[in-house]
This record gives sequence, structure tokens and C-alpha cells, in this order.
Amino acid sequence: MNLCSLTIHEARAGLRAGQFTSAALTGAFLERIDALNPRLNAFLALNRDEAMQQAAAADARLARDGAAAFNDQPLLGIPIAIKDVLSTRGLRTTAGSRILERYTPAWDATCVARLRAAGAVFLGKTNTDEFAMGSSTENSGFGVTRNPWDETRVPGGSSGGSAAAVAADLCCAALGSDTGGSVRQPASLCGVTGLKNSYGRVSRYGLIAYGSSLDSVGALTKDARDAAILLEVIAGRDPRDSTSADKPVDAYEQALNGDIRGLRLGVPREYFIPGMQPEVGEAVRAGIDTLRKLGASVTEISLPSTNLALPVYYLIATAEASANLARFDGVRYGLRVPGADLIDTWRKTRGAGFGAEVKRRIMLGTYALSAGYYDAYYIRAQKVRTLIKQEFERAFAQVDLIVAPTSPTTAFKIGEKADDPMQMYLSDIFTLTMNLAGICGVSIPCGFDDAGLPIGMQLMGAAFDEKTVLRAADAFQRNTRWHLARPPLAASSAQAAAGS
Repeated sequence: MNLCSLTIHEARAGLRAGQFTSAALTGAFLERIDALNPRLNAFLALNRDEAMQQAAAADARLARDGAAAFNDQPLLGIPIAIKDVLSTRGLRTTAGSRILERYTPAWDATCVARLRAAGAVFLGKTNTDEFAMGSSTENSGFGVTRNPWDETRVPGGSSGGSAAAVAADLCCAALGSDTGGSVRQPASLCGVTGLKNSYGRVSRYGLIAYGSSLDSVGALTKDARDAAILLEVIAGRDPRDSTSADKPVDAYEQALNGDIRGLRLGVPREYFIPGMQPEVGEAVRAGIDTLRKLGASVTEISLPSTNLALPVYYLIATAEASANLARFDGVRYGLRVPGADLIDTWRKTRGAGFGAEVKRRIMLGTYALSAGYYDAYYIRAQKVRTLIKQEFERAFAQVDLIVAPTSPTTAFKIGEKADDPMQMYLSDIFTLTMNLAGICGVSIPCGFDDAGLPIGMQLMGAAFDEKTVLRAADAFQRNTRWHLARPPLAASSAQAAAGS
């Protein structure tokens, strides 16, 4: 049995049946990480000693209580990776930035604490574009992550480390964050399942902020059932996050019955655009046809403000980033480069600690908030954001889900868009609107292009309707095999990592 290929639900079944121990499962992942991470750079830090201690504690609990242990600890003994923008107690948290290279939090993010309480094993922290600002994980201060399907290509971003780790079987699943597509776009480019939750569904406490009105914690998994399992653990009201919603947590896994007969699907004409890679459109339309054959009805709809999403997003997100990143001043934590006075210290610290893309977005945001431009740019962007939200609300009065491509292309070459920020920003053209509207969605694999690179299809649902989104994604995966494909890593490394 290749332990590293197991989903959460498969690993849980094996542990319940006593087929293997959590220590063996965790050890297998750590060996595979040792073999493949030097090539992929998916992990920035390993939690080796604590992971084995957590696994040993899980095995002791299983030996004592058997299958009943999963009643209150649904992730008992399951190895998980965590994007390095989420605070982890006693484990370095850098947000992919040199300015936080030596920062070790004294507390867990709420979602991490809930995983810990559920019995999960923490393998380590995954690479990310610096402060989650990017679509390729090339902006990390600690090197680019490579796509397991083709190591000359990007894994997407900013949760590229988490997506690559799941795709390469370096963990059962991983947490990511999504501000404008940072879970769904890398999920598409790496051929895994990526769930973006509704704004407020999962606490943001302990998530290093990029755009506070846009950020959400999400899951990167091997299938929709695993995404449902993870969401059920991390969702729910948190008094430490005033934006978290006081809504009951649904039984997401239990809702996966494989039946989508009568589900109404809307296909927005604005998401099939000139310039999109032809294979992407073909694969997504074939995926929509599969959903139709499973009993869903399909209607063309219009979201007319979609073309405004990119400028709106890059005004609002950068404005919020310019405020959020002001806290990195070389005084309280992180890098400190001494200067002649306080202002000089700030300038030198930020100049040395922030990368080029972070500096670009801070400047864009500061400009949009400056005197004389606040009304012309930021306020107008917020008004258009309201229009985008209203268009989604009108659409969901007619349909249950909206189906579209996740990304306009498959994974592009490392360095291909590095010198053209606008082309890089366009990578998220189909994902930005969901964050502006605060709704939920999932990217699932639906095919491959002519080069053998995965293609993702996006299912979008109304705010707090993750149950319907996951039910449709699960039904699709029960009737297709795209999500079962694994990248063709070099046989010798894969065999060595699997213990062959």
C-alpha cells in the first residue's frame, strides 16, 4: 500500500481498521518530503519532531479507544500541511517574506487550533507568494515552488506550496488562503481540489492579513469529500474574529450523496473569453455536459460587471494591504535594520525585508488612499464591488450554482510572466469576483491540455452554501477520474519516497 497516496477519508479508514499506524503514515510522508521537496520547494519548514509526537499520541488514543476516538477527533493521526501565512505555535511563520524570516508565533491561528483539537498531525509549513501576493509562488522570499506535473512550470499562487504538496502526495491535505483566487487557481494548475469558503465561514484570526475584507482560509485536498471533512473541522464562529459568521456548521460530509438531479447550473458568458487557452474551454464545457448528464439543468447567464473585477480588486486589495503591512516596522517583531532615526529605520527595514511585488502593491494601495484620489479610486471601486455582489445575488435567485473555468490557462513557465505584472494579474481573472462578492466556490480537476497539464473547473455557490458546492463537486468526482491522476514525478524519486 502506498500510504502517501491516501486521501483523508482513506487514511482514516485504514487507521480505524488497524491496517497501519499514524506513526507509519507520518513517517512515510516525511520520507517522501525528504526525497522530493529539494526539487519542488513546496515546504519551507518541517515540523518533524512534533509531527512524530502527534502521531504517537494519536496511536495511543486509537489503541485505547479504537474507532470511537474519531467521534470527537475526526482528523486523528492524519498528516496535514499548513500554508505559511497561518500562525503556528512554536513553529516559524514567515508569510514567505524575509521580513518575518525569524518570526515564531506564541499562538495558533484559530483554524490551526481546531485542526490540533481534531487530532491532526502537522507536517510543516508550505511555501507562498510573499504575504500571499502573487499567482505563481515566484514571489516567495525563499525561492519558487515548482509544479509537480512539470517542474519547469509554476504551481500557481499564492498557495502554490500547499497545492504542489497535495498533488505530489507530500501530505493528505493542506490549508491555504484565498484573497483573489489563491486556493482555487493553484488547485487548477496542480490538478487538485481547492475550496474557497464564504467570507466569515472560517475565522481569520491568526491569518497574516493581506486584504482583510477579501481574505479567507481554504482547503487544498485530493477530492471534494476531504474538503468537506476539513471544512467541518475549521468552520464556525470565533469570538476573536468579529467578521466570522455566527451561523451553524453544516454536516458537509454527510451531505455528499452523489445526487444532483434538479440542480440548476448557470454558465456565465463572460467567463468564456477570447484569448483563453482553447483546451481549457473545451474541458470545462465537457465537464458541464457531465453535470448535465447527472441530472442538473444548465442555463446561460450573464454577470455583466465581470470585466471590471480586475481593476476593482487591485484597488481594494492593495489599499487594504498598504494599511495591513504598516505593522511591519522593525520595532515589534520581525526584521530590524537600524537607521539614523525611527523613520530611517522603517525605510531601511521595509526596503530590505519586502520583495518587489509587495512594494509594488503597497505603493498602489497607498496612492489609491491618498488625498485627492481616495474618492476617485477607492470609493468608486467599492461601489462597483457592490454591483458585482448584487449581480451574483440576482444570479443565485435563478440558479443554484455557477460553473466556469478556474484559470484561463494551464500552468505557465517559471519566469514567463515575471516581467509583466498585468499578465500575471490576469491569471486570476475568473477567481477575483468571488472574493469581491464574499461567496464560496471550489475548483476541481476536469481534464488535461495537450501538454498533459491539468485543467480546473470552478463551481460557485451563494454565500454560506458550501454544502451545495461540495455536493456537486463530489457527484462530479464520483463519475469522473480526473482527480485521481497523479503527476509523473521521476520514478526513482517517487519509489524511494514511497519506500519501494
